[in-house]
Amino acid sequence: MAILSTPVDFIKSIPPATRAFTATTIIASLAYNWFQWQGHPPPAWLVLIPGSSLFFPWTFLTSAVVETSLLELLLTLLFIPASLKYLERLWGTLELVKFIIVTVVASNIITVAVNWIEFVVLRNADLFLYGMAYHGQMSLQIGVLVAFTQLIPEHQLQVLGVFRARVKVLPMAYLTLSTVLCIFGFQCPWIVIQFGWFVSWVYLRFYKKNASDISGDTYGDRSETFSLLSWFPPFIHYPLGKLGDFVYTNANRFHLIPATYPDLEGGHYNQPGHTRAEAERRRAMALKALDQRVANSSPVPGASSSSQPVQAPRPSSSSKTDVPAPAAQNDHKPSTGDGEITDVGK
Repeated sequence: MAILSTPVDFIKSIPPATRAFTATTIIASLAYNWFQWQGHPPPAWLVLIPGSSLFFPWTFLTSAVVETSLLELLLTLLFIPASLKYLERLWGTLELVKFIIVTVVASNIITVAVNWIEFVVLRNADLFLYGMAYHGQMSLQIGVLVAFTQLIPEHQLQVLGVFRARVKVLPMAYLTLSTVLCIFGFQCPWIVIQFGWFVSWVYLRFYKKNASDISGDTYGDRSETFSLLSWFPPFIHYPLGKLGDFVYTNANRFHLIPATYPDLEGGHYNQPGHTRAEAERRRAMALKALDQRVANSSPVPGASSSSQPVQAPRPSSSSKTDVPAPAAQNDHKPSTGDGEITDVGK
């Protein structure tokens, strides 16, 4: 394994989208802290202020690259660049950029809408329209955790040899922390986590493009292990499943969801036999590799060790000859078991 000799080599080894996003985060956060150090109010053209967002629409995106304290910036740099680097190498640059934009922008739009609803109900513009400046990458952080739950749900993390947790429990733990802090009045910016979780799940569930040369392009992940019900305890599965069926049916009626897998959301998301798009691609790749191996290992009919080809006698029309099936093909017959195909695809 090659060792990166200089910091320049290390920076060049980072994928382009991750490198650009990280550099933008550092520059924008330092610029914001410089304004604060000079005694200026939070610039409305850099962070998301609900009352001014319509005049500065780009802040729905740029607010995510602004961390208002050095501690927040440090924590972000410890988690986000490494996570984005992993996802970019797995998904590609374009898909990662789309994921970041959708997660951040959609979450901020919902957040601003909530603030305007609170203003209409409570008539407190100083608090809900101009008293909150949303910033930071909390929506992206929860979105990355959702993506990891989809990709490596059983992976176990260990911190300092004390704290251990599986990846699939981290999003709901972060969501619970957000809920508690919002209840105690810390709406800004913790409420963004609520919407970031839902937006990222919807995007990965229905809209993310999965390119494949074998099975073609598919969208989302419709497996029951990544369904909405999988995030919640069993006692609310029935009412939540009914609500999900209603929303999914109407979304399909108005063609809001790519119809890659018909009727996968029926039956409260629990119909058996549903396979993940990734498993299908692995199955197709395994079968193709197995067919190539069988073709390469099968003997060529009519081959002879001598240099002169030997012509077999032609049977008479009245005789009947039973030709047994080649043994090589029976020995390499593809198995239909999901476990074996998954092992081959790994």
